Amino acid sequence: MTGGRDERAVQVAIAALAARFGNRLVTSQAVREQHGNTTTWIENQPPDAVVFPQSGSDVEAIVGICATERVPVIAFGTGTSLEGHVNAPRGGVSIDFRDMNRILVVHADDFDCVVEPGVTRKALNEHLRHDGLFFPLDPGADASLGGMAATRCSGTNAVRYGTMKDNVLALKVVLANGQCITTARRARKSSAGYDLTRLIVGSEGTLGIIVELTLKLSGLPEAIAAGVCPFPTVEACCNAAILTIQSGIPVARVELLDALQVKACNAYSKLALPETPMLFVEFHGSSAGVKEQSERFGEIAQELGGGPFDWATRSEDRTRLWQARHDAYWACRGLRPGAVAVATEDWIARNESHLTPALISEIYGMLARVETTKAQQKLESGEKPDFFKARDYLSKARKYV
Repeated sequence: MTGGRDERAVQVAIAALAARFGNRLVTSQAVREQHGNTTTWIENQPPDAVVFPQSGSDVEAIVGICATERVPVIAFGTGTSLEGHVNAPRGGVSIDFRDMNRILVVHADDFDCVVEPGVTRKALNEHLRHDGLFFPLDPGADASLGGMAATRCSGTNAVRYGTMKDNVLALKVVLANGQCITTARRARKSSAGYDLTRLIVGSEGTLGIIVELTLKLSGLPEAIAAGVCPFPTVEACCNAAILTIQSGIPVARVELLDALQVKACNAYSKLALPETPMLFVEFHGSSAGVKEQSERFGEIAQELGGGPFDWATRSEDRTRLWQARHDAYWACRGLRPGAVAVATEDWIARNESHLTPALISEIYGMLARVETTKAQQKLESGEKPDFFKARDYLSKARKYV
């Protein structure tokens, strides 16, 4: 054994898995490397084997075999994570849920559904469209629902519909010993026992492997209105968002872009937005309700020096607008060709009384002073980056969060 890795155990586990799964176990270098790194900056760390289960009982068998030999297992959905979730730093077995992509049942009257972890959010919404329902979480990438639950994703609709923890009703999970448990039932009103569902959601595969999800659905809105509103400063953008929510306007999406991000989106997504801080917003509801919400938001924006409010009335225009927001990562990389994008931390402030618009502006100023050139030189020379010194600045801000 070297560095916590037992070569004999790995080979015993692979032999047992090959006997059970045949050609659904793959050990070729190319496939292993595809599962050892996706969009993260971390170097490729391939597993020793990739197995493709087709049922929950398959996953139980895989985990049971690996548990016996103490071999790591890593769940793989669609590989859209930016933070190295699918990397296998100590080798092991990657469980690819490509074949577990069935929508098992839709309870349209109860606004919920049961799916396998390999189902993607776009596939689910296409299936639900004829029932007048949709799954509202939109992290940008066409991620697998199992991966979205494991990483507790949020997305642009979180301000109205919540994050993944708010939209998962129950899970079936294979624990580290190969035992499968059910965390809850479909009933929304329950006060019995531990909230195991929320314990698993966001655990990133450390507590178990998700093999089935019961998800909360929402009704498709009658009308949708989206648009962009420029502001003179980041602080004005923040104040507009705060006043909108405090005023009881049920905004469905609200996203802040600073001037540099707008510049990046314009170049990458072929937009022609003014390069100034702005909010992307969207409202859902009845035709009359959306019209009223939009007008009230416009009044708030005008009071803070924002505007004009540019509406995207056609569906294709809205899609193009939000796709530009979802492509922000690639747009940023386009600003510095050849540079490496480093994902450090994702955090959203909840203590609004401390994280004021003025402080947010100060944080932007801090981040603008980051020594990106030196950090890039370190990356190119092979030295580990200092995360562009952003961690130091973010740690200062954390005491307000």
